[in-house]
Amino acid sequence: MIRGLLVLALMIGFVGPVLTVAAYRFLPPPITILMVQRLVEGQGFSRSWRNLDDISPHLVRSVIAAEDANFCSHHGFDLEAIRKALAHNESSDRVRGGSTISQQTAKNVFLWPDRSYVRKGLEAYFTVLIEVMWGKPRIMEVYLNSIEFGPGVYGAQAAARKNFGVDAKDLSRTQAARLAAVLPSPLRYKADTPGPYVRRRTGRIQAAAGTIRRDNLDACVLG
Repeated sequence: MIRGLLVLALMIGFVGPVLTVAAYRFLPPPITILMVQRLVEGQGFSRSWRNLDDISPHLVRSVIAAEDANFCSHHGFDLEAIRKALAHNESSDRVRGGSTISQQTAKNVFLWPDRSYVRKGLEAYFTVLIEVMWGKPRIMEVYLNSIEFGPGVYGAQAAARKNFGVDAKDLSRTQAARLAAVLPSPLRYKADTPGPYVRRRTGRIQAAAGTIRRDNLDACVLG
């Protein structure tokens, strides 16, 4: 009986996530744990799902430039970025993350905001699953519809409307770079009224996004 229960638990633990990831390959993921947490904190909720074709390519390039320049060349994990983050964190009080867009998507959609080893292990598992079962365009689509851009604001469409009064597909290069610039701390920085840090970061992201386009580093998403 105990053996049977263990087998059942293992099946649920491994098969359940696979079936969930398979379903989200086609269906928009529902509200996430982080969104529920923010709601409880009184920050509200605004999110409107948009297909990747209805999101500005400027935003795709901007988030690749800002968050994961090797998005199209890695398979979920950027070992060089992780190595650099570890080296930086050893000598600085400011913690730098080495997570890829794939890892962030896995965490945002399936898990909870935490830095425990358990969550990181589950994050790695879900990252492998979405890389294998979704592919890069779907990962980017889910990421851009789930990422937090401000208090109670999730996804490209809600962020574009709130900050600039436009649809996600109509974001300009500068607007897209501003949205990407606030991602390190979306509850602290503002895209519509940027301070010195966001303005400086916006300029760097615009330049890097130009390199992403020139060197075709967005090909896995934009073709």
